[in-house]
Amino acid sequence: MEDLVKTKTLWKDFSKEILTSKSQTLVDILKKIPLLSELSRRELKIISKFAYERTFEVNEFVFETNQPGAAMFIIKEGEVKIVKQNENNEFIEIALLEAGDIFGELALLDSSPRSAGALVSKPTKTIAIFREDLNNLLKTHPEIGGKIMMHLAIITGKRLKATTNHVMQMEKEINNLKDLLNEKQ
Repeated sequence: MEDLVKTKTLWKDFSKEILTSKSQTLVDILKKIPLLSELSRRELKIISKFAYERTFEVNEFVFETNQPGAAMFIIKEGEVKIVKQNENNEFIEIALLEAGDIFGELALLDSSPRSAGALVSKPTKTIAIFREDLNNLLKTHPEIGGKIMMHLAIITGKRLKATTNHVMQMEKEINNLKDLLNEKQ
């Protein structure tokens, strides 16, 4: 259980603010997302023109494992589980995300297949930003696109560091178990 908690933190935004007011404008919501938090209201208004809202029902996939990545998602309301299927075709929960969390952000970089699925566990409203729109933004407003790409690199770097630390901790625990087994033999 402790490993699941550690893994779930890898998917959380590092400076996330929970979205609590249902009367917030799209610009207000976007401002609270770490990836976009450094942008001005004017810049956020430009982004809001290509931020698409969608509602998902319980047990509906936002995306499935191995689908090509096309968009990043922000949870406006609700709850999404990041899941991976095991060899018995059972879904293993990697992370539980809630209002204010982002996921699928690597799809802003390329269309690589998704490494996990995103399964809705409560009725959920999301905001999607598509890579194609971001690429167009980089052409028309390179200063805004550059800020987004910089923050995407920072978030990705933090997650990579957290993953590395988690792997090192797991290796240490495995070695401790091996030592215990060797002592009993």
